[in-house]
Amino acid sequence: MQPVVRHLIWSVLLPAAVGGTMAAGICLWWVPGGEKLPEPIRNTSLYRAVHRPSVPVSSPLVLPPVPTPVTSSPPAGQSHEVVAVRDTLNLPSFAPLVHQVIPAVVNISISHGSAAADSDDDDDDATNPSSREPSSASAQSRRKKHVRRHTSNGGKPHHVLHPADDELTGAGSGFVVDASGIIVTNRHVIGHATRIMVSLSDGRSLPAHSLGDDPMTDIAVIKVDSATPLPCVAWGDSRQVEIGDWILVAGNPFGFGSSVTAGIVSAVGRDLGSGALDDFMQLDAPINPGNSGGPAFNLQGQVVAMNAAIASPSDGSVGIGFGIPSEIVAPVVESIRKTGHVEHGWLGVTLNDASSPMWVEDVDPHGAAWRGGLRKRDAILAIGDVPVHDARTVLRSVAAAHPGTIFNFTIRREGKVMTLPVALGKRPMADF
Repeated sequence: MQPVVRHLIWSVLLPAAVGGTMAAGICLWWVPGGEKLPEPIRNTSLYRAVHRPSVPVSSPLVLPPVPTPVTSSPPAGQSHEVVAVRDTLNLPSFAPLVHQVIPAVVNISISHGSAAADSDDDDDDATNPSSREPSSASAQSRRKKHVRRHTSNGGKPHHVLHPADDELTGAGSGFVVDASGIIVTNRHVIGHATRIMVSLSDGRSLPAHSLGDDPMTDIAVIKVDSATPLPCVAWGDSRQVEIGDWILVAGNPFGFGSSVTAGIVSAVGRDLGSGALDDFMQLDAPINPGNSGGPAFNLQGQVVAMNAAIASPSDGSVGIGFGIPSEIVAPVVESIRKTGHVEHGWLGVTLNDASSPMWVEDVDPHGAAWRGGLRKRDAILAIGDVPVHDARTVLRSVAAAHPGTIFNFTIRREGKVMTLPVALGKRPMADF
């Protein structure tokens, strides 16, 4: 029996023991837990070549456990859990800003003594608005309350622009800029109303009267008489606003009452073809009919634009709204408060910037440009020390200046460069 036992040990038991040991080693080598092998083994080049570290994987995107607040009480209408989640995720809230500014935002309703209403117009004006000072027909038609302007875009679908006021309810928005009751809104909101009512945030409704308006910029100033000072807001510098900045819009959409929306500044310097001072700020915060005349705030609670129009094929917001920058609105409002009207500079000239340098295409023989010496075919090189290349820049500067302001035009005429001082005239009322 001894040879049989010896044969069994050498041929069966010993190979089984060696195989088991090797299998255990391989398991420690390959599967998780192999890192528990002795350091000398894990430091070998063979181990490192075979047992490479895995690629790190980010932790699952899950919400952390919500802590239960113990000392602070949540605002009215909010549960502890909602406040805790918002604080944990660091979500931005516009609530403090809304509490700060919304008391100064008002709702405006109007009524007319006559049943006559403006009819809808389609304005397919082919004139380049940047190269010509506005004529009375085009300027007046663009300011009608119910106008829908279809702008051709090279065969592409038309962009339909609407004033952001509510034609059905005769409602609009405004904001208080002085505690004495001075309110700013759009001219097309109040139109030729015989009665203007202002609803304040404290629930009062007060009659208002117009202090004046500016057809060229579509800005109007009204006033209410209040026994107590009213909450008011301050102007911000729209020149400091950048594309991508947060914006908060307030107003009275569809006559529902006080409402706010938030978004960003999508673009600046938009030209909608409504006048020489076109320099709209494009916003993606939802703006709807009834928001006209309402303010757009920066995060400091300052007014940086006034809602004026929306681009929409359906009368509702599609995320393309336009506001008049405060750098245009604020001086117009101040002028109306002081004098009841606004005077804009005027050249009486048509410029052509299809080529460089731009040149004078036509001159009104009764205008300031003619009196200052500008003639047809003069090439415009600079105004003052600033080179100019497009007509829109020139006409915006002229329209923003007061009559009597002297512009030094550097021109080239028949190969000779000269400078002509031109005193701006007063824009004729027919041009509104």
